[in-house]
Amino acid sequence: MKEAITYINHLGKARIPFLFIIDFEHQRPIILRLDEVDEKEILFDLNGQKNFEIMPAIRKKLRFEAFPADKNRYQQAFDFVIENIRYGNSFLLNLTMPSRIETNFSLKEIFHLSRAKYKLWIKNRFVVFSPEIFIRINNHKISSFPMKGTMDATLPDAENQLLNNEKELAEHYTIVDLIRNDLSMVSKNVKVERFRYIEHIKTNRNELLQMSSEISGELPLNYYETLGDLIFKLLPAGSISGAPKKKTVEIIRQAEQYDRGFYTGIFGIFDGENLDSGVMIRFIEQTAEGLFYKSGGGITAKSNCSEEYQELIAKIYVPFT
Repeated sequence: MKEAITYINHLGKARIPFLFIIDFEHQRPIILRLDEVDEKEILFDLNGQKNFEIMPAIRKKLRFEAFPADKNRYQQAFDFVIENIRYGNSFLLNLTMPSRIETNFSLKEIFHLSRAKYKLWIKNRFVVFSPEIFIRINNHKISSFPMKGTMDATLPDAENQLLNNEKELAEHYTIVDLIRNDLSMVSKNVKVERFRYIEHIKTNRNELLQMSSEISGELPLNYYETLGDLIFKLLPAGSISGAPKKKTVEIIRQAEQYDRGFYTGIFGIFDGENLDSGVMIRFIEQTAEGLFYKSGGGITAKSNCSEEYQELIAKIYVPFT
């Protein structure tokens, strides 16, 4: 991690564009100058910043079948998390599980056909097609857009249901407060620009509503000289860990009992002036045992196990239109 911080600081100070890919535990970061990225090994598309020109024609029909994580295993993890919340060890915790999937599409084909703000493919490892921003930096303004709150868009009056759901409201207040505190570590004049706005996400199965907020702060003019320190101070992303972060991550390890790897890490690009990055959710990993889709959601004292398990399943999708 120290080497990655030092290298990012060097690249930032020299204004050299680079790609960064950082795993959840930030133990295996990948930092590459943009002119070093081999498109045979890594493909990326961040809001139109991409390293490929032509998207291949793919005409076959998608076959996609999910085999969700064991309900009893999820119940055990959920109960452990709730117990810790009751003890006051955590107020919000992102609980995730891997689910086996089968599909007739390769990870590279999924990368090309998916519709998402943040897409990344690493050969023989994983593909991510994330709707969630981590941080953006433009003209020395840093912004974060935590995403907390998911609902089936086809439900009657779905948007109002989501906005008025007591559990989702408590979860969202907690994450906004956490991100405000995080940004205050690296910037000044932190404020909430937008609170609880709704986005629609179309998937291969249905349409989902996702609730986000926008928080911003002001960076010093020479922020890029310590860009590595800035990024790692904000890790892990609050939306996929919880509050308080340090203790919550300890509980996550005990509850989940699997290696998240790059899932729920972050990736992004510094173009020499500004930075854009996403949280690595909506994630399919290639393993010796087959393909696994990692998904989950935020747990609070008001959470219901069956509802949270269904949310985990609802997030097993590919955003094809």
